[in-house]
Amino acid sequence: MSITYMKNGKSAAERSEDDAKVRSIVEGTLKDIETRGDAAVRELSEKFDKFSPPSFRLTGSEIEAAMSKVSARDMADIDFAQTQIRRFAEAQKASMRDIEVETLPGVILGHRNIPVQSVGCYVPGGKFPMVASAHMSVLTASVAGVPRIVAAAPPQKGEPHPAIVAAMHKAGAHEIYLLGGMQAIGAMALGTESIAPVDMLVGPGNAFVAEAKRQLYGRVGIDLFAGPTETMVIADDTVDAEMCATDLLGQAEHGYNSPAVLVTNSQKLARETLAKIDRLLAILPTAETARASWRDYGEVIVCDTYEEMLEVANDIASEHVQVMTDRDDWFLEKMHSYGALFLGPRTNVANGDKVIGTNHTLPTKKAGRYTGGLWVGKFLKTHSYQKIVTDEAAATIGAYCSRLCMLEGFVGHAEQANIRVRRYGGKNVPYGEAAA
Repeated sequence: MSITYMKNGKSAAERSEDDAKVRSIVEGTLKDIETRGDAAVRELSEKFDKFSPPSFRLTGSEIEAAMSKVSARDMADIDFAQTQIRRFAEAQKASMRDIEVETLPGVILGHRNIPVQSVGCYVPGGKFPMVASAHMSVLTASVAGVPRIVAAAPPQKGEPHPAIVAAMHKAGAHEIYLLGGMQAIGAMALGTESIAPVDMLVGPGNAFVAEAKRQLYGRVGIDLFAGPTETMVIADDTVDAEMCATDLLGQAEHGYNSPAVLVTNSQKLARETLAKIDRLLAILPTAETARASWRDYGEVIVCDTYEEMLEVANDIASEHVQVMTDRDDWFLEKMHSYGALFLGPRTNVANGDKVIGTNHTLPTKKAGRYTGGLWVGKFLKTHSYQKIVTDEAAATIGAYCSRLCMLEGFVGHAEQANIRVRRYGGKNVPYGEAAA
């Protein structure tokens, strides 16, 4: 077995140290929001966004004013993207059925899929206004039937970003707030004097947003731990270095800490991709950000075999995995830990980010080992129910239940079963027989 790292990023220890700093800041901030509510949120907005309006919630007329600034072409593109995302979300929802089955005569079991009752959807602004995140969170929650959808995004130079507001509104947001970062996450989850708390938080964000969601998990539900964007390209010599370098840097521009990894079995492709990345960084308008990500978090891993490539890819469990090989379907069959797959050179991660219809809120930091990405099912809670409708079934199940309760020493539990055996078992079940 031979796996060669032609380029390494920051060590695990260095990344852990960065995470610890973020944890401490977020913990103090959330305590402040919980203690002082609106006052703390306003101070944070003034500090980070230089923004302190009379109300952070947009009125209907403010929403209309913002949407009026969106060009007809941009609005049509938003509509197209939302149509694709709605279609896939509706198909996903249709795959989730309420069920009811009679497992024994007179014993009926079932489950119902019930929407979460209130959801807070965060849409990042910052360096890049993430219009598409409104589709992915707000629209998907709307398809699921969530009755209260709260959306928040940071202001842009003291104003709402027109396209983000349009996307939120058209996707079905019931409340829209101009709040960014930790203050938005804390306000939606904990509640303040002016913002009622939600039951669940969704949406991507920077390291501080991701950490705030992590610390709030349990008090509210979350979609997943969506940290800085990660991308992996799995490639062999069926594609060229320009394609690989473009796909790596296309995601590295997200932030200064966005891991980008090439896994290949071609030394030639690895060398040429490294050279092509250097050339592209000389002309890419977002090179300042992409260069920092590539320097600190970029990796090039050369393997001998496809099996080794698969092993490395599953171990890294990257958020986005672009597969361009002579056996893409083999990787589809064998990959088990990732956020989303993008198969073949005609496909690319940006499609998934913006328009193709799948959800772009995906697991990072190896969370793909135990969860998939955001989808309509995340907004639905599957609740079971049971009912016994005949005396015979009550007595039969009761007898088994009583004995199993006594096996564990739960006498009170057993008596719940016994009373039903006595009531519904008729003359053939003497007092106390169920527990014998």
